Amino acid sequence: MARDPRTAAVRAGLNTDATWNAVIPPISLSTAYRREDPAVQPAFDYARTGNPGRSTLAAAIAELEHAAGAVVTCSGMAAIDLLLHDLPFGARVICSHDAYGGTRRLLDARGRGGRLVPVYVETSDTDAVAAALKQPTALVLVETPSNPRLRISDLRAIADLAHAAGAELAVDNTVLSPALQRPLDHGADYSVQSVTKLLNGHSDMVGGVVCVADADKLANLVWWTNCAGIGGGAFDSYLALRGLRTLALRAKAQCENASEIAAWLEADPRIAAVDFPGLASHPGHELAARQQDGFGQLISIQLADGIADARDIVQRLQVFTLAQSLGGVESLVNIPALMTHAAMTPQARTEAGISDSLIRLSIGLEAPADLISDLNAALAP
Repeated sequence: MARDPRTAAVRAGLNTDATWNAVIPPISLSTAYRREDPAVQPAFDYARTGNPGRSTLAAAIAELEHAAGAVVTCSGMAAIDLLLHDLPFGARVICSHDAYGGTRRLLDARGRGGRLVPVYVETSDTDAVAAALKQPTALVLVETPSNPRLRISDLRAIADLAHAAGAELAVDNTVLSPALQRPLDHGADYSVQSVTKLLNGHSDMVGGVVCVADADKLANLVWWTNCAGIGGGAFDSYLALRGLRTLALRAKAQCENASEIAAWLEADPRIAAVDFPGLASHPGHELAARQQDGFGQLISIQLADGIADARDIVQRLQVFTLAQSLGGVESLVNIPALMTHAAMTPQARTEAGISDSLIRLSIGLEAPADLISDLNAALAP
């Protein structure tokens, strides 16, 4: 029976403990699992290969993403890398030009070794994607909303273009999570994300996940995860399951907080520009409203001329914490050019519109009035 995603998230793994009838599934920290017969492999035999908590988390996320299955990895970057393992040598990979800096660092490193050929395209421009696909391509990797400029890419249109060209489409769903966007519903072959962020929501574990639309492709992802030793750990999986149970409530509240704060920032003359898809002025607003269930918790801003340096502003903040992550219950601030996207070359950052003065805000669950007051005080002369 199809379940409301709120129910699926809360009920994941509950009442599955056959030993003590624990309501919450216990953590299994064992490295090895006993066999009854040496020739018969049980459901779990070695922790690198699988763990009960990891399997429960994967099944829960797959249900939320409307996927045939999922693989939980030890980090979000391990999840991105998992997508690349089976690509032919020298495969061409199209990626959003303004994707997370770590994604570009990974693709560029693989490119230097000749393993693949990364091509960066403004994927919010569907015509640019179509032009790039005129050359043989194995994979299109789209990040929408992009981090940090929050550009919106048309998933259905890009899925159709990719498939017509013989390529697969993977979507980095980190910013929104399945609570707010389900890429497979729009034709994507893979939905990949950092579990560390909104999905877990408490900034106390690191993990990633790849969700797949085609069940036949799942076994290969599982094989590579075991072969490369990149599966998620037992305790991290337990923490992520704990966070998952409140995902729907957190995502809704953080979207509401971000909308209120973005509107205040847009009206403030000290702010030259606000990137937030929930604003009617955002170029991707209508598309985001169609393919998302909310506008997310990220906001990026550019300061007006004459306002203090961005580094001074972020260091004046008292409620926001200066740190490079997103999606947690606590509000964070960072300067992408100096932090999350520092691995990109200056030229790449310029092409992506990531200036040295761009400030990214990840809005948490604090009272919006307190966050606005904090910003107002930091922006004061």
